[in-house]
Amino acid sequence: MSSSTTQKAGNYFTSMLIIGVLFFIFGFVTWLNGTLIPFLKLACELKTDTQAFFVTSAFYMAYFFLAIPSSGILQRTGFKNGMALGLLVMAVGSLIFIPAANARSFTLFLTGLFVQGAGLSLLQTASNPYISIIGPIESAAQRISFMGICNKIAGALSPLILGAIVLKNASKLEADVVAAQDELQKAALLDELAQRVIMPYAVMAVILVILALWIRRSALPDIDMDGEEVTDAKSASKTSVFQYPHLLLGALCIFTYVGAEVMAGDVIGTYGKNLGFSLDQAKYFTSFTLIAMLAGYIIGIIAIPKYISQESSLKYAAILGVVFTVAAFLTKGQTSVTFIALLGLANAPMWPAIFPLGINGLGKFTKIGSAIMIMGIAGGAIIPLIYGELSKSMGFQMAFMVTMLPCYLYVLYFAMRGHRAG
Repeated sequence: MSSSTTQKAGNYFTSMLIIGVLFFIFGFVTWLNGTLIPFLKLACELKTDTQAFFVTSAFYMAYFFLAIPSSGILQRTGFKNGMALGLLVMAVGSLIFIPAANARSFTLFLTGLFVQGAGLSLLQTASNPYISIIGPIESAAQRISFMGICNKIAGALSPLILGAIVLKNASKLEADVVAAQDELQKAALLDELAQRVIMPYAVMAVILVILALWIRRSALPDIDMDGEEVTDAKSASKTSVFQYPHLLLGALCIFTYVGAEVMAGDVIGTYGKNLGFSLDQAKYFTSFTLIAMLAGYIIGIIAIPKYISQESSLKYAAILGVVFTVAAFLTKGQTSVTFIALLGLANAPMWPAIFPLGINGLGKFTKIGSAIMIMGIAGGAIIPLIYGELSKSMGFQMAFMVTMLPCYLYVLYFAMRGHRAG
């Protein structure tokens, strides 16, 4: 093996390692929301589930507002510096949780979540096209599946860790708050609960700063996507990213997919409580969904593209999503919760397939195209709120099905026809 080949292989391994660490961070921070929803509903005395779902709205709306500015930042900083900056922004968001807990202010908590989402937007805008383009586009879904394993291992761990800290003996505390004789006693109990979040988020901020410094000094190579050659004369003649219909349809597909993923992962705890499970039980339900997603990513790594194309995997995953959604509606208790957790298995192949299909063939528009795709993550902000409002009038199980089915049906359309548009 020549020295240049060895160097290239070394750079590839280094890049995969660093991006793998980043995807672990994505998963750990993102899937804390499933625990924060019941935690903040109790600590901040929120009256409805819809109010609590603003946890996901504040977090995911940051992607909508920050994705295109993130693309501009990356133009100036390059990938490596941009990733380090994203980690530092996330650290700032974590630190905001300290005054938020001291004041027991829901608005401040939402501000911290929005800032965290802003940092993640920068990281996602850089890392997703990076992992897609670092090797052949045909195997991009496989590489993203490797990243997904890092993401979902962290996602399965984070609600277990945070839930054990901030929601310890949650059912008893909930009962004590209800039974409190006066407002001062009640406030003291809730203040003690809110303080539990300070230590984990302070530790997280320190770790994020250390990772930012590590990436800043790493040998992570930059990729000049502006110089990527287009593949045909038709692409060469295009002057705007909006001339690629498959990109815009892909961004909408990300919107519906992320909305469905957040419903299966973050809303499952609230769904379980509505079925009669205690908070001590429901606080761990997010981990069940993430374990199912982890299994789905492992299947994807084995099967894509050797046995099945990324387009076909997306199609079958969407069909599975429809089946599990209907099954959750038709069943009760633990069985219904299990079908929602199994939606993680259906969701796992979606991001690895949708993202490379959406940015395929964009050439010099890859960075801005990636930013537009990342904007679609706002589906995680909007779709749970739609569910929360619908559940008031039609019941939580019917509302869940009515909210989820259109999402999976659109993913099915994109898999079969939408990715070829234009």
